[in-house]
Amino acid sequence: MSDINWKLVHDTAIEWTSEAGQYIRSKMKESFSVSTKAHQDDLVTDVDKAVEDFFKNKIVETFPNHRLMGEEGSYESVKDLEGIVWILDPIDGTVNFVHQESFFAISIGIFHEGIGMVGIVYDVMRDELFTSIKGNGAYINGNQIKPLTKTSLNESILSFNHGWVLKDRRLEELVKEARAIRCYGSAALEIAYVAAGRLDAYISFNLAPWDFAGGSVILKEVGGLATNYEGKELTFLDKDTFIAANPSIHHDIFERFLK
Repeated sequence: MSDINWKLVHDTAIEWTSEAGQYIRSKMKESFSVSTKAHQDDLVTDVDKAVEDFFKNKIVETFPNHRLMGEEGSYESVKDLEGIVWILDPIDGTVNFVHQESFFAISIGIFHEGIGMVGIVYDVMRDELFTSIKGNGAYINGNQIKPLTKTSLNESILSFNHGWVLKDRRLEELVKEARAIRCYGSAALEIAYVAAGRLDAYISFNLAPWDFAGGSVILKEVGGLATNYEGKELTFLDKDTFIAANPSIHHDIFERFLK
């Protein structure tokens, strides 16, 4: 890894992310097409696709030996994490983008031989940028995030889709135990919020690598944990269950409610 200039990769990715954010904001003033994928709530727009194409073209021109695993199609050619792989969600929170015009993000995790090296989560409308380089801490708009401090479950704010409670009644006990429950509709931002200490845990039954790659890299830099429901490390190649949490409550959530 020593022969790779990760600061250059990080800074270049941020530059492209800023440019993509400007494009998204400009498109919001115009009309754009919306369609569905797996089901009626799984939306995609021509803006998602255009942003992914933008990154794909930039990577090919600038880092031709890097590969892209993007939500809108480029993931199909990526079957492993050998070499350098960018894991991209061009718009995480597309439902929010379409209906609310807020609380959505560009999410990027850049991996080298399966290890997360660069994390970026950009809240486009708030212009809030979460970033990290492995071993160099995590930042919000250039200000370093402090390592997570110990908390308890009854003092915690947790985040998960309220509909998951209907599918797994174990979550009812978490609702009773925690101080508060939130649901924001963007996994990338919710994981970044755990890293920033604004949430203490984020839980999902079903996430794809592009949903959690960028946030997970950032979270690790402040001492947070990200695993699946079995407590195992994520592969970043397949969909999986997901828990991102302050380490002081991760074990409690896993042992008491999900095991």
